[in-house]
Amino acid sequence: MPDTGLLLDAGTGIFRLPSLLRTKTLDILLSHAHLDHVVGLTFLLDILYQHPLDRVRVWGESKKIEAIRTLLASEYIFPVELPVEWLAIDDPATSCGHQSFDVHGACVSWRRQEHPGGSVGYRIEWPSSAEISNTSEANGPNGASDFNSGAASRVLLYATDTVGATDEESYRWMSDVDVLLHECNFHDHQVEWATKTGHCYLDRVATISQATQPKRVLLTHVNPIDEVEVDPNDERFAMPCEVVRDQQVIEF
Repeated sequence: MPDTGLLLDAGTGIFRLPSLLRTKTLDILLSHAHLDHVVGLTFLLDILYQHPLDRVRVWGESKKIEAIRTLLASEYIFPVELPVEWLAIDDPATSCGHQSFDVHGACVSWRRQEHPGGSVGYRIEWPSSAEISNTSEANGPNGASDFNSGAASRVLLYATDTVGATDEESYRWMSDVDVLLHECNFHDHQVEWATKTGHCYLDRVATISQATQPKRVLLTHVNPIDEVEVDPNDERFAMPCEVVRDQQVIEF
């Protein structure tokens, strides 16, 4: 999200970041620590050389951050320490005792998901213009403030590397969003593989969409050698649904 300086995970696509940056800061929200979601962190030195920033923060669960930092601390893996600030989303000092925090006027909340090693989904809410002046920018662990989610004018829900939560509590948390950016790594006939690897398939995403009613569904984390395709007449989706494309710009 260029206007907020928010990046969802850090895969290989991060190499395109320099031309997309519009802010002096960058906040990276990690869903988990599997290599395909964090390898891009090692690109940051080149990115910052091309486009210097005042601050880079990496957010994630404490155990995942610890694992990443331990890996990158080895000179056999990476030569120098990354110039970033690491923030644990499950640290009470960061979240002020709640599972939410503010990042430059956006309220970020999270929930744990079922995936090998665990992952988290993120709900990002941008306030209406009337609320922006009353929302302070986060400046670190003590920067979170009270946020009226009912005043949000735009809401994005990001759920990747998950089997797809179908419990009522998750449904409530995922409801009333403009965009549901949900993974769909497998086809419907590959349910066994999806369950085994902790991923989702199209019918499960359709079930979630029916229950939560987002305005738009975007499918991500698809298998590049066997991509899922969505029939525009698929009656399981009552809203627009499509597989996202590389370099696609989404406005909402």
